[in-house]
Amino acid sequence: MKNWFESGAPWIWLNAGAVSISLVMVIGLVALIAVRGLGHFWPSAIAEIDYINEQGESIRLLGEHRQSETLTAAVMRESGFHVPEDQDLVVRHLLKLGNRDIFTRDFNWFLDRNMGEWRYPRDAVKVERREWGDFIGYVREVREQGVTVATGLEAQEALRQRAAHSASLMAEVSRIDRYEVGAINHRIEQLRLEQRRVEMNERLSAEEKQARYEVINAERQQLEIDYERLRERRNLKRQQAAAASAIFEAMDGRLVEINFSNVVRATAPNAMSFPAKVAEYFSRLWSFLSDYPREANTEGGIFPAIFGTVVMVFIMSIFVTPFGVLAAIYLREYAKQGPLTRAIRISVNNLAGVPSIVFGVFGLGFFVYFMGGNIDRIFYPEALPSPTFGTPGLIWVSLTLALLTLPVVIVSTEEGLARIPKTVREGSLALGATKAETLWRTVIPLASPAMMTGLILAVARAAGEVAPLMLVGVVKLAPNLPVDGQFPYVHLERSIMHLGFHIFDVGFQSPNVEAARPLVYATALVLVTIIIVLNLTAIAIRNRLREKYKSESD
Repeated sequence: MKNWFESGAPWIWLNAGAVSISLVMVIGLVALIAVRGLGHFWPSAIAEIDYINEQGESIRLLGEHRQSETLTAAVMRESGFHVPEDQDLVVRHLLKLGNRDIFTRDFNWFLDRNMGEWRYPRDAVKVERREWGDFIGYVREVREQGVTVATGLEAQEALRQRAAHSASLMAEVSRIDRYEVGAINHRIEQLRLEQRRVEMNERLSAEEKQARYEVINAERQQLEIDYERLRERRNLKRQQAAAASAIFEAMDGRLVEINFSNVVRATAPNAMSFPAKVAEYFSRLWSFLSDYPREANTEGGIFPAIFGTVVMVFIMSIFVTPFGVLAAIYLREYAKQGPLTRAIRISVNNLAGVPSIVFGVFGLGFFVYFMGGNIDRIFYPEALPSPTFGTPGLIWVSLTLALLTLPVVIVSTEEGLARIPKTVREGSLALGATKAETLWRTVIPLASPAMMTGLILAVARAAGEVAPLMLVGVVKLAPNLPVDGQFPYVHLERSIMHLGFHIFDVGFQSPNVEAARPLVYATALVLVTIIIVLNLTAIAIRNRLREKYKSESD
């Protein structure tokens, strides 16, 4: 045994065990997130069940089964359910009933012992609405301009066709509002600022100001004419979408009319074949990735959050890489090694341990209020008192995260520079190269894999941060993306959405916890995927650099 310990084998097994446990935990966590998140988009069957409620009345349930659990009878009695004294365990099922506008709650628990046979009627439909969440019921008839055009089984096909047609019309309405009307509003705002600049310019004479006012007013009138044309076209599309409606029967028998302008998609999952369910699954998944959020982030997609996260990380990398690399080069290659340098190095290392919320407070005070406020006073006086850069935005989020991850890049780069053999430097100098030539043409290329390692760690930490972002530019809902077709195309002053903050908001701020839970898993999976993709890209670049300079380092 003594020889076995002295051979070092136990430590090898200990390390291998630690690595294995870490891998199992990571893979298990990702698998859990993937199963819970991706399963949300599968079109679940709609069950019809006869149920005896607490008052002894028989009611009809219609909904999707989400989960089942077994609890002790004592817990159920404390929750208000009547459980016989001779019963120790109770099985209950969570059903998504939808119809929040009718029943106030779209999820509810039901006791298994009070449930009858589970049936799956083929005429049960699920309608995804723009407001009030999903409707689950039976379609009874479809109306066009108030006239019934389909009933019974024919109504299902008519419902699907008209829902798809109305969805395309409403998508066109959304595109007009977001892009074409948005461009006109942006230009009108620019004209207002241009008029303010003319008013504040004391070097212009009254005649020159009047001439510029006329030009501005002429362009503004033309924009208003264009807006009226767009408004008419948008209203026409909206009226076409609203021309049809459908009558549905809810599970309690009441009839509900839903206008197709409020319908995103309509499906009858019990009547769908397996290929049709697969197609519907990928359609829902794509909508989740590419659409804008609705209903305070509890419905719709997460495209603005994905876009904001990627752009933020990209801009952060542009700032942190050169600053971190230059700081490390100075500390390792040029600074005189002494107490002051050691103190700076210790400070940089300690900076990595500062809580991220402290960086957020610093970013809010220094970047947003001080730098942004001064930029507004110097370059955008015509917009005051409304702030342009003196408010949380993309640029301040990126700079705060760059400051947060700067120690990681500095330490990694310094470690890479320290590993370059001294003989490489001496050989280069002996061949007549200057110190600068040795540094930039020999040392830095050999240390570039270490720089990429620092960038990988920085990207991973920046993409997952949430606390400081809430102070310096990430919001619950951003009306516009930071990149669009309006000059200057990249709007660094705009607030952005972020996947990490979206998870926090949906998971902890949503009033509908049951509806938000799968969205939290799905959004977390997207965030993890983005981080993995960014890291794999950086790792591929690092490996390529390592192979390129491998022979030189040998």
